[in-house]
Amino acid sequence: MKAVILLSGGLDSATVLAITKDQGYECYALSFNYGQRHAAELNAAAKIAAIYNVIEHKTIDLDLTQIGGSALTDDNIDVPESPTNGIPLTYVPARNTIFLSYALAWAEVHDINNIFIGVNAVDYSGYPDCRQEYIQAFEHMANLATKSGVEGTKITIHTPLINLSKAEIIQQGDKLKVDYALTVSCYQVDDDGACGVCDSCRFRKEGFEAAGIPDPTHYK
Repeated sequence: MKAVILLSGGLDSATVLAITKDQGYECYALSFNYGQRHAAELNAAAKIAAIYNVIEHKTIDLDLTQIGGSALTDDNIDVPESPTNGIPLTYVPARNTIFLSYALAWAEVHDINNIFIGVNAVDYSGYPDCRQEYIQAFEHMANLATKSGVEGTKITIHTPLINLSKAEIIQQGDKLKVDYALTVSCYQVDDDGACGVCDSCRFRKEGFEAAGIPDPTHYK
């Protein structure tokens, strides 16, 4: 069995890679340099991919700063440091659709019909492309729009974390010996550490606390 895993370098994607390896898949990890605020998560992804001895780790260069519209890709939009209502400014327009499309293309090249992504619909920031109905719609499209799908080899988008709380994700990863100290969740981490106040830091801190597991993150 072979699988493409979307690997951002964050807590969720590292857990997904550990789950996929534990299930016996040969793993191909795919990361994206899309113009995000920092390279820390890409450095983390490279370390995590090496630890799990993936068959190949590819980083695709995209420049979503040309589109903007997100606090992660537009320097003129500040990262929110307190909870907000509705879809937050850290939502990157169509990001998962873009990433999954690249994963789909790479999977076809390697005759892979399993794609794993760490989307989560419980403890998340309200992103529309993290919901089960979105994943089902993309999977349906993938089987209509690809050579393998048309020829009868079903492509499956796996979302092992989608219905788990952040605490449950951390507990599952802890059982699989995921080194969460290597992962980067913060939207605006720098050499001094994670900010501790963005949505992603808040979900991470609350998740470790609820899981009863020490958080190895260095916060400012």
